[in-house]
Amino acid sequence: MARPLPEEFVRSMREMLGDEAERLFSALDTPAEVSIRVNPAKPAEVFEGEAIGWSSNGRYLAERPQFTLDPLMHGGAYYVQEASSQFVAHILREDNLEGGRVLDMCAAPGGKTTVYSSLVGREGLVVANDINRGRTLALSDNVQRWGMGNVVVTCNEPEHIGAFEQWFDVVAVDAPCSGEGMFRKMDEAREEWTPASVEQCVARQRDILAEAWRALRPGGKLIYSTCTFNDREDEGIVRWLVEEYGDEIVAAERIEMEDKWGIVRSDIGPFQCFHFYPHSARGEGFFAAVACKAEGVTKRRTPKGRRKVFTTLQSKDLAEVSRWVDDAKAMSFRCVGDVVYGYNSAVMEDVIQLSESLSVVYSGVAMGQIFKGTLKPEHSLALFVGRNRDVIPEVELSLEDAQNYLRRQDIDAKQFSEGVNVVTYKGVAIGFIKRIGARCNNMYPKDLRILNL
Repeated sequence: MARPLPEEFVRSMREMLGDEAERLFSALDTPAEVSIRVNPAKPAEVFEGEAIGWSSNGRYLAERPQFTLDPLMHGGAYYVQEASSQFVAHILREDNLEGGRVLDMCAAPGGKTTVYSSLVGREGLVVANDINRGRTLALSDNVQRWGMGNVVVTCNEPEHIGAFEQWFDVVAVDAPCSGEGMFRKMDEAREEWTPASVEQCVARQRDILAEAWRALRPGGKLIYSTCTFNDREDEGIVRWLVEEYGDEIVAAERIEMEDKWGIVRSDIGPFQCFHFYPHSARGEGFFAAVACKAEGVTKRRTPKGRRKVFTTLQSKDLAEVSRWVDDAKAMSFRCVGDVVYGYNSAVMEDVIQLSESLSVVYSGVAMGQIFKGTLKPEHSLALFVGRNRDVIPEVELSLEDAQNYLRRQDIDAKQFSEGVNVVTYKGVAIGFIKRIGARCNNMYPKDLRILNL
């Protein structure tokens, strides 16, 4: 049985919502929806489900499967993402972001980052930041699974990111919050909530947004979101933004919705604001606000680089790594230590600037290491959507073999060619394996292996 809702939360919601608050409380004691978002760059037969109205790639599932045992999830064919949070894709649906720059200011674990990664395309760039290094490791894993190769994962305080002034076309702040929207899914969210935590979050949200505004170019779009209900962290923050930046803020093109979605609109000045309440919309608690920075002269500034990170490849090594991608002419390759990374050439200079000034955890696509003129591929290369699929054999596995591969267990070597192979499930790559005579070397990363369930 779920823990009781915090008394102060109940009181504040009754003040804010009136009689409707009782419907919210009842909904918070019902089972949560299960939803996924399909990767458009990795078409595959995934779970059947009902379409999410505001997310073209979103699906509601009738029940929660064992996602951990599904090779398609590990291959990045879909992301398990709460339905309400997929609304950011609807906010940006009319924006042509191909080749653009997006900053995801509070990015872990990566659900929204992967939305932006698909929207900017392979010639665009997403900077996904989180201040907690542990969370950036999970973020990096999810970015690699998604496979676009266009994300730089950073671990920095907001002021370090804000130093890239007027740099980004879109800045998204999915702010740390009191987490009231998670009360249906997580008992610990109810247990940890206090009125003091709300006030602490408000102060933090303002600090982050001040740096986010610095980083947004004139004409660019700001998206502020939380997974909470209260006015202090939602509309209150929006009112603070309007007071703080005044005429610098202008309205974005109107975002249309269907009444049947059950989303509550509460616009404030130039900001379009959207509330998801689980008693009216099919998702968890979520709030989003969007507006633009007024047009003006763009004066981009970047911090001075503090260190050199990359080295170039010798011509023979460049030829070796180039054959592993589908469009080598559009790619640039650099070394960090002894690992080769690949980037779209359109963003190479941007990546260099970021890497010389910020703490970068992962970027582009890790190609691998070169030994005696041959690339020993990294796991991320198998998942990269731009991998040349004609370089080495691809072997389609049964569900049982795919699950054994993900557990790093033995698989019959007879189905593989000698040397390195790509293993796939339903056409989606899930990793590399190397046959050596009558045995196989399972190359799936040890820290990602699934446990026996």
